Amino acid sequence: MAERFFVDQPIAGDRAVLAGPEAHHLIHVMRAKPGMRVVLFDGSGVEFAAEVCDVRRSEVTLAVLDRTQVDRELPLRLVLAVALPKGDRQKWLIEKAVELGVSQVVPLETARSVAQPVEQALQRLRRTVIEASKQCGRNRLMELSLPRTWAQLIRGTADIPLRLLAHPGGQGDSSLIRDPQAGGHPSSFPSMVVAIGPEGGFSPDELRAALEAGWQQVVLGTRILRVETAAIFLVASVIQGL
Repeated sequence: MAERFFVDQPIAGDRAVLAGPEAHHLIHVMRAKPGMRVVLFDGSGVEFAAEVCDVRRSEVTLAVLDRTQVDRELPLRLVLAVALPKGDRQKWLIEKAVELGVSQVVPLETARSVAQPVEQALQRLRRTVIEASKQCGRNRLMELSLPRTWAQLIRGTADIPLRLLAHPGGQGDSSLIRDPQAGGHPSSFPSMVVAIGPEGGFSPDELRAALEAGWQQVVLGTRILRVETAAIFLVASVIQGL
């Protein structure tokens, strides 16, 4: 399989230009030479077969040979709202969310949050989105939103009919993830949002506000899971029910 590269501008004509980190990788890691074949994607859902034409110090010009619409997305829009963990655990979570097909990750600011992502950290995570998309074959980039408070998320998702949150030690219903008889089968909705709180879970006020707004609580087992484990477990459980 040819190496994949992301072009951050829409590819409209018969030429494309790679710059920045993508050009650096193609030039210095892949040792690009005229005639080399690669695959490009620009986030539109299309894959472009391309051939290197010109290699310069910091950019590569490629000829677009073919265009193919390749859909590797889930059949619904899946939003993951999560209070990000610390350090490298953030990168791991984002990488796996991309691989599983999550449409959007919303970093949450909650009463018990341990990490408040700043713009520099978000930029690094957006690069992780690109790298993970290249690896897993997605042709649309997962959206990484600006951080939102729990109250903002509740207000902003009021029109989404299926909203699930996981909370440690709660009395939620695990059947809501997959069971059609429970009124929460994912395949019956165009979109859904799932939420994972910080270490220690949501505060009582946050949990109450969500339930009063129509969110449904689910349980992920009897063990206490780390944030990133809970997030990926919940996403995978939803996908299994599609």
